[in-house]
Amino acid sequence: MNASAPPRHTQAIARTLQLAPSSVAATLRLLTEKATVPFIARYRKEMTGGLDEVQIRAIAEGAERFAKVDKRRATILAAIEEQGALTPALSAALEACPSLLALEDLYLPYKKRRKTRASAAREKGLEGLARLIWTQPRNTRAQDAARPYVRRDKGVADTDAALAGARDIVAERFAEDSTIRARCRRAFGDRAQIHSTKTKTVEGRTQFEQYYDHRETVARIPSHRYLAMTRGESESALRVKIEMDGRPLVKRALQFLQHDTQCGLGPHLEQAIEDGYKRLLAPSLANDVRAELKTKADASAIEVFAQNLSALLLAAPLGAETVIGIDPGIRTGCKVAVVHATGGLLEHTVIFPGRGNRQDDEARATLHRLCARHTPHAIAIGNGTAGRETLDFVNTVLAEMPNPPFAVSVNESGASIYSASDIAREEFPSLDLTVRGAISIARRLQDPLAELVKIDPKSIGVGQYQHDVDQGRLQRKLEDVVESCVNRVGVDLNTASAALLGFVSGLGPALAKKIVHHRETLGAFGDRKGLLAVPGLGKRTYEQAAGFLRVDGTNPLDASAVHPERYPLVHRMARDLGVQVAALVGDPETVARLDVKRYVDDAVGLPTLRDIVAELKKPGRDPRDVFTPPAFRDDVREMKDLETGMVLEGVVTNVTHFGAFVDIGVHQDGLVHISQLADRFVRDPHQVVSPGDPLRVMVLGVDMDRKRISLTAKDLP
Repeated sequence: MNASAPPRHTQAIARTLQLAPSSVAATLRLLTEKATVPFIARYRKEMTGGLDEVQIRAIAEGAERFAKVDKRRATILAAIEEQGALTPALSAALEACPSLLALEDLYLPYKKRRKTRASAAREKGLEGLARLIWTQPRNTRAQDAARPYVRRDKGVADTDAALAGARDIVAERFAEDSTIRARCRRAFGDRAQIHSTKTKTVEGRTQFEQYYDHRETVARIPSHRYLAMTRGESESALRVKIEMDGRPLVKRALQFLQHDTQCGLGPHLEQAIEDGYKRLLAPSLANDVRAELKTKADASAIEVFAQNLSALLLAAPLGAETVIGIDPGIRTGCKVAVVHATGGLLEHTVIFPGRGNRQDDEARATLHRLCARHTPHAIAIGNGTAGRETLDFVNTVLAEMPNPPFAVSVNESGASIYSASDIAREEFPSLDLTVRGAISIARRLQDPLAELVKIDPKSIGVGQYQHDVDQGRLQRKLEDVVESCVNRVGVDLNTASAALLGFVSGLGPALAKKIVHHRETLGAFGDRKGLLAVPGLGKRTYEQAAGFLRVDGTNPLDASAVHPERYPLVHRMARDLGVQVAALVGDPETVARLDVKRYVDDAVGLPTLRDIVAELKKPGRDPRDVFTPPAFRDDVREMKDLETGMVLEGVVTNVTHFGAFVDIGVHQDGLVHISQLADRFVRDPHQVVSPGDPLRVMVLGVDMDRKRISLTAKDLP
């Protein structure tokens, strides 16, 4: 991440984000030194003034934006200078531009482009007449002014032709004037409307029918509606336009240009401005508005995806327990995998429930045998095709057992992606894809974070129009989310996969594989310092990574989030209390006797000391909730079983700007519109629910034709 920035940019970033310039400068310096965002947020609080990860990433993004502006500015300055058109005033104006859009506005008149009506008129020698129309000298008659420019050899047959060509030059000059463009662009952003209509090729009802004739102001349209319109446009179902009444803008432009109605060239200026607005400026600004709408909609949709992904990654884990995973199937049967507490495969088989008494009996016997042999804590069943039927069958079998495990439906989005991935092939080279899928389903119940990091985040299925947004920007954001979640929870150095270790601060995929190879070759790590024996892992990387890795070994601090650089400080604390470090770690009463203010010095402040104390009280604490299994109604399995007014238990699968989708066990998620999420006004659904949350809902309506279920979480009996 290149986050260096000159002082003026540092000040601008600080103003924009309303942060102290010193905090911004310190953060940028740390980022330039290749410190990771989690490391800075956790272990460099005194330097940054306690900035969190969101603020640190915002600073880095601000620096990158300014870097892009500076790079483009240098290109533009060089291009204009090459033309011999760079004046001190223009150079100063370009240097003062704060954004790419402002730069492009100033550069527009100097851009090399294909032939235009104005360039053709200039070739005919009509620039001088255009200047007269622009400046409108008093007591000038249009025909008299145009007569010297009549040149039949250049294609200017008469004064009318001369005036027409000159108007083309004026129209282009007007449309390219940076001040006029900026003023008109602001007006477009405030008052323009976006209008979508049905194309002639569309017949009947589609998912876009609410936009067949839809109009609203650009300033108020939410991101999900704009992305829906553009999706309809890309699928040739909708035609989308930006519309603006240009008459007030033309009138104000003429006032700005001091239009003189008494001048004989005045009507020609008015005609040129009207033409320039309609033919050149309005289409250009409409494109700018759409580009800005797309940028904002992308940012909003990506943020929704990021919030949902974070909730899934930080979902409550079942923990280190033996689990049976079942990947439901109709034609090829249900693949069954028994996974031990640390995620390794113990046994796998296939069952065929729902195919008659004989095969039901065989499936029942198989489940009895597996449970008796391995005593699993839970059975995880994928929620895809035949998932509900399989869950019902398993529950009937479990009812026959004394002290049975519980059965739970698990979101299997992306499991097929994992099954066919290089990671899955490396882990289980001899297994069928579907068996790998069953293993992944079991592991998702044990530890969602550890398993989901093996899958491309875009395949997890909690996005909003994720295929329509800027894919590079989306990928970077989702990788940031995964990195943040992994380091927030911490990683066991001796059990974590290479995929999980790769997201630890400072490591990356290559070093993660070297760590796993070292572990497999030489045995488990006895302490954090053992990392320094891994080839290619130096002191700088160790500094970035160590605090986020957990080792249950000889040093009790290695199992906590206390950074090794603070071990001497903890030893000093223990000496002051007259106890061993081992007695201090995990003993809240002893830790409470510490007077942390005694340990403040130039290197360590109260924020870090408070973190150390909290970690000593509960070392290696997991920030995630405790797992509680959801429950569906036994008598509701398909959409046809639903009735208006029915109250159900469900699980939130996705959250968008307009509401939350909820799995109620009928193979089709229902929608709780934002207006139905709570008895109070809800501005953002994420304030109320997150993916994975249990949610009690009532059925408002069922549309079998369009497979839509409307739900409410308000006023439930």
